[in-house]
Amino acid sequence: MREISIRAEAYNNQFNTSEPEEILRYFLNIYEGTIALATSFGAEDQVLTHICTSIDPECEIFTLDTGRLPEETYRVWERTERLYGIRIRPLVPEQDALERLLREQGINGFYESIEKRKRCCEVRKIDPLRRALAGKDVWITGLRREQSVTRSDAKVVEYDEQFGLIKINPLLGWSTQRVWAYIREHEIPYNELHDRGYPSIGCAPCTRAVAAGEDIRSGRWWWESPEHKECGLHLKKRKEEKEEATHE
Repeated sequence: MREISIRAEAYNNQFNTSEPEEILRYFLNIYEGTIALATSFGAEDQVLTHICTSIDPECEIFTLDTGRLPEETYRVWERTERLYGIRIRPLVPEQDALERLLREQGINGFYESIEKRKRCCEVRKIDPLRRALAGKDVWITGLRREQSVTRSDAKVVEYDEQFGLIKINPLLGWSTQRVWAYIREHEIPYNELHDRGYPSIGCAPCTRAVAAGEDIRSGRWWWESPEHKECGLHLKKRKEEKEEATHE
């Protein structure tokens, strides 16, 4: 794992100020067959889908179909496949795990505590993502620093400790305005919920519109404090945890 971490750091030094097209062209070529884009059909992921398919029409793109996505997300999913002539790989929750979750905490138990919400995310998102990334060397994401306080220290290329691979965030330094300018310029399909005040879109019960001027992630898990607003897909070990692991 240390070798992968060192390689990721070297890549970050190489591509830290590069444009997304340059980054993606390099990695899609070098890691052909072991690289994949994860999309939730948000604005950033739609930009990356456009760029990736223009470089390699057969690049792997997958999505986590949690079973509780808004209907609008399914509609843009269909439009995206039709426009680019592709099939996006769906990953769904494991049946036994999902049934056990519902027996234990009910259909909407995730509202009751952070622990229950994270357990729901684990079953519906993290476990399927683990399956999607099995055998992969590189994971492409639409993370941007501007999105959340939990993403402020992300790098363009970094080692993902949780999944043991290289994660690239080509749009990391882009502003919201730049994302939307690109979408308009290239006439890229997007989730219609964005036009209704939803800057960030996840599962329907955990997503709502935000008021003008509010933080762009304030509509996700709005009953929780900002430092907890991650589902677990992009979590990093805290400094104390790393030090403990070093001394074990």
